[in-house]
Amino acid sequence: MNKKNLPSIIINVSLLMLWQVLANIINAHYILPSPLQILQKIWELRIPLFTVHLPYTMLITFLGLLISIILGLFFAIIMDLSETVKDAIYPIIIASQTIPTTAIAPLFILWFGYGIWSKVVVTVLITFFPIVIATYDGFRYTKAEMQELLFTYGASKRQIFFMLKVNTAIPNFFSAIKMAVPMSIIGAAIGEWLGSQSGLGYFSKRMLTQLDGAGVFAPIIILSVVAMTIVYIIDFLEKKLIKWRDKI
Repeated sequence: MNKKNLPSIIINVSLLMLWQVLANIINAHYILPSPLQILQKIWELRIPLFTVHLPYTMLITFLGLLISIILGLFFAIIMDLSETVKDAIYPIIIASQTIPTTAIAPLFILWFGYGIWSKVVVTVLITFFPIVIATYDGFRYTKAEMQELLFTYGASKRQIFFMLKVNTAIPNFFSAIKMAVPMSIIGAAIGEWLGSQSGLGYFSKRMLTQLDGAGVFAPIIILSVVAMTIVYIIDFLEKKLIKWRDKI
């Protein structure tokens, strides 16, 4: 065991023990189920949870995240290339994040139906913002003296962009992805909660109507573990791909 992970393990175990004690004191499992009851529920319903609902939610999550990455990089690049374009679309991008997701999600269901794409659009709305803003900031904060140095050596704007700006923005991009992953899962779950026949968000809502507290928490725990796992994988890839970051 890595010693640096010991404080985190102690805190998490302590919180779980406190949760278990509080659940036993309250003794209202439909309000606050204990961690053991949630784990038992996950095991009892493992087949529908892991073979039907989790794959559906993950499909929405990854489609939404992929579209958000494409849109985020596109808008970040064009804003960096043109100050006029940046002044025109930056306020719109900011305004898109002031729209309450739970208020507009039903409209997406009306427009796109109860299929997968209404949930994907909700996910994109939530996740593309941190990607475009963080990546654009990475481009913008590229050191001017480095750009001038490359320009004096005869580098074109295109070469400066790919050789300098892209490398500068990569850490920001990875940070944005790590923020977007949990948000994309939340977006998928919100879309499923408001209108779906599959997915962990739909499953949680169905359990709520049955006053099954452990059933409500089970999908939440699964999604939390999945989100943490994906973020850890991205963090690992970032450290492997950007070895120069620690040398700055």
